[in-house]
Amino acid sequence: MTLYHFNASGVRPLLEKQKEYFRTGVTRDIDFRLEQLKSLKSVIKRYEKEIIQTLKAELRKPELEAYSAEVGFVYEEINFIVKRLRKWVKPKRMRTPITHIGSRSYIYPEPYGVTLIISPWNYPFQLAIAPLIGAIAAGNCAVIKPSEYTPNMSRLLKKVISETFDERYITVVEGGVDVSTELLTMRFDHIFFTGSVPVGKIVMEAAAKHLTPVTLELGGKSPAIVDESANLELAAKRIVWGKFSNAGQTCIAPDYMLVHKHVKQPLIDKMKYYIREFYGENTETSERYSAIVSERHAQRLVDFLKTGTIVHGGCYNIEKRWIEPTILEGITWDDDIMKEEIFGPILPVIEYTSIEDVIQMIQQYEKPLALYLFSENRNIQEKMIEQISFGGGCLNDTMLHIATPYLPFGGVGQSGIGAYHGKASFDTFSHYKSILKQTTKFDLSIRYPNNPNALKWIKKLFK
Repeated sequence: MTLYHFNASGVRPLLEKQKEYFRTGVTRDIDFRLEQLKSLKSVIKRYEKEIIQTLKAELRKPELEAYSAEVGFVYEEINFIVKRLRKWVKPKRMRTPITHIGSRSYIYPEPYGVTLIISPWNYPFQLAIAPLIGAIAAGNCAVIKPSEYTPNMSRLLKKVISETFDERYITVVEGGVDVSTELLTMRFDHIFFTGSVPVGKIVMEAAAKHLTPVTLELGGKSPAIVDESANLELAAKRIVWGKFSNAGQTCIAPDYMLVHKHVKQPLIDKMKYYIREFYGENTETSERYSAIVSERHAQRLVDFLKTGTIVHGGCYNIEKRWIEPTILEGITWDDDIMKEEIFGPILPVIEYTSIEDVIQMIQQYEKPLALYLFSENRNIQEKMIEQISFGGGCLNDTMLHIATPYLPFGGVGQSGIGAYHGKASFDTFSHYKSILKQTTKFDLSIRYPNNPNALKWIKKLFK
């Protein structure tokens, strides 16, 4: 795989041009924003086939997966925001306390300015464009830095964006780690990063030097929990889909599974069945199964297979970037596979006897980005939601919470800062400015130091 090594010095003048363009006020105009969002949708439609082909070439993504999780996802975001944006941009009238009689309170959303969007390789189209939609909707300019691990998609993104937008408004900068490092030395007005926890810390440290606000969409070990009351057929089907879509290279994929000991074996048997149903007997040649992004990532995943007992799968071909959907048993919390996010098609299974044990197990890790509970027991459902902190998740399903624009998506703690999708995308790329409009028809003298009765009246007001 060819990695780009571009000199980022040319970006600094471009950043200044974007700042100058933002100061003209053009991007703040609501009609301009809506026009840009519609133009973005049009160019995506024009390049839709090439986008899907590129995803196939680099990640062997099946067309169904590429369309639904990357292209269709973006269409839905644009449609949702275009329909509601005029309402969101209006100043919002707020209540005013009696102490401020004669005044009115408002909140004005305003764009940050020039934003930096750093996107990853696992969903290289969607995770570059979805934040961009929010940046445009809020009235910002944007610099997009795609991943060097999917260079063909990075090149296509640059082509799509440059054909549609003035580079003073939106541009794509290709390159490797050196380019990202250089970009992070520059003073952007907001940074939106999607990627790993270690790199997220680097981004936040760099942003802190300029006190730049950040949105960090990270990851972590997201559990799937299956209790005795669960519908095992649907649990098996939905966990297999959530775990092995994109060959497990999804930030919100179930990272490991906790299953009640009384239903563990029948659940695993059903999961084996659905793996074959979804991907066929030979996933190495399956048109419905994705590849690992690189040989280096494949080797890292293969090393995890040295622990525990393989109860399904376990075959691999590093040169072809293929690892079979694999289920492991006999895993302990001290094994390497349980010390970091897997980000691949390997699912460790750990049994439990009580829901209190599950809570204790999960709490020993950092707060996960997602959690999936399969249970028909409402008390257990409420207990898990109340007692475990996580970014978001599903009851009796996996991953679908990310696909609704009505729900903000984001992490908590080590799994991320901030959220986006739908209205939350507009909020993320907006500063909310508080304004108090005071009357000039009268003036209450009790706030002034020369009023001898001021303290008496102030005390009465605050009581």
